[in-house]
Amino acid sequence: MTPAIKAAKKAKISFQIHEYHHDPSATSYGAEAAEKLGVAPERVYKTLVTAHGTKDLVVAIVPVLQHLNLKALAKHLGVKKIAMAETQVVQNTTGYILGGVSPLGQKKRLPTVIDASAEQHDTIFVSAGRRGMDIELAPKDLLALTSATYADIAKASR
Repeated sequence: MTPAIKAAKKAKISFQIHEYHHDPSATSYGAEAAEKLGVAPERVYKTLVTAHGTKDLVVAIVPVLQHLNLKALAKHLGVKKIAMAETQVVQNTTGYILGGVSPLGQKKRLPTVIDASAEQHDTIFVSAGRRGMDIELAPKDLLALTSATYADIAKASR
């Protein structure tokens, strides 16, 4: 049981765990999850960790087939510039490896922003804390458990 699943159980929210065989050669963990779980990719979200300043980290949750709009996130946060956090910083801070970073149950709770598109779905899928495992839950529950805000932070892939 991952820290993400423990957090969902402790909060007594409605959720489902979905597992699939992760292919180590997959280049897009989220797209792989959507395909292997047979779920519309619009309902599968990736968890990205960003940094502004030297140590200020922020989690961004966006649909897997879209990219994070760093300018929109920076504007939402009221900061000048934001960038993707370094891999080692992400893993040390969240307690998860890349491709398995869950917005739930992180070692250090980080400010979180969820793309507003999540509001249009009854449930969405995010990593449950390891590659090959997703947790399906209501966006409002994810919002509450992470003390997140909604904002338009995704942009279409080119």
